Amino acid sequence: MINKIKLYHGDGGAKTNELIRQIFLKNYGEAEDVLSDSFVFNTHASKLAYTTDSFVVQPLFFRGGDIGKLAICGTLNDLATAGAKPLYISAGFIIEEGFDIEALCQIASSMGEVCKDNGIRIVTGDTKVVEKGSADGLFINTSGIGVVSEHYSPQDIEPGDEIIITGTIAEHGTAILLDRYDLAIETNILSDCSALSHLISDLEMMLPYIKRMKDPTRGGIATVLNEIADYAGFNVELLEDNIPIHPQVKAVNAILGIDPLYLACEGRMIFVVKKGYGSKILQLLEELCGCREAKMIGCFTADRQKLVYMQTKIGGKRVLPSLESQTVPRIC
Repeated sequence: MINKIKLYHGDGGAKTNELIRQIFLKNYGEAEDVLSDSFVFNTHASKLAYTTDSFVVQPLFFRGGDIGKLAICGTLNDLATAGAKPLYISAGFIIEEGFDIEALCQIASSMGEVCKDNGIRIVTGDTKVVEKGSADGLFINTSGIGVVSEHYSPQDIEPGDEIIITGTIAEHGTAILLDRYDLAIETNILSDCSALSHLISDLEMMLPYIKRMKDPTRGGIATVLNEIADYAGFNVELLEDNIPIHPQVKAVNAILGIDPLYLACEGRMIFVVKKGYGSKILQLLEELCGCREAKMIGCFTADRQKLVYMQTKIGGKRVLPSLESQTVPRIC
């Protein structure tokens, strides 16, 4: 570990994982399941999930959303990875002196709309104002609590288990790049920022066949799949032809020299599915969830190197390591 925090410590890749393990887990105590985005615990009546997240995205307003929408959707999606239907959310604001009130109203309105659409409420919060130059406009922290479906329980991953992504990749990361750097590229790309809570209800009866769920935010699908492979102890094989990506997203990233496999999604879920059940779940995703671009993108193999690799269109293999160097900081 170096002795100063660098921007790459917030990118969601190998350096972020190193920071979490060597600083936070070392001092807080090891978590039962370091792969999960929500902590699941029992009460007398039911099993609950609890999660927290902070949002420092730049710019605060981007094509397809803003920091407020992102904060609520991100929290709901972290609960969904634990199989939880959301109940309540808290919201804490750190606001820089001089921040525009109209902009703050717009952000609060976005948060309220997502909550209304998903049948939840923000029930507690906190606001702090700091001196000009101390917070780059606005930071938001949210926490969420939800009830875990009785049909969902994470299971050990085995060779042959199938991997599904619920939609096209890299749209959020690409939208942020376009707006942050005011790139003169004509495109209708929007962030995929959206809440995924409905997946838990829509797929209720198939949840016993879903072994793991993870939303591919910082570090993109390549980094998230490396985390899962490391936890499972098996290799992941992806098929390049099966990875859904809009042509415009692919083109913009080719111009910028960025690999979309490492760019954040904020409205997509990765499922690890019991072997043989992927096709049925894909059918339900399309029919019930509106996920018409969901794809089965690969599977786990029996090899134990814990590698993620992609079978390319020309017949080769490309190893996809975890994100090591900075791609796009302050993405969420």
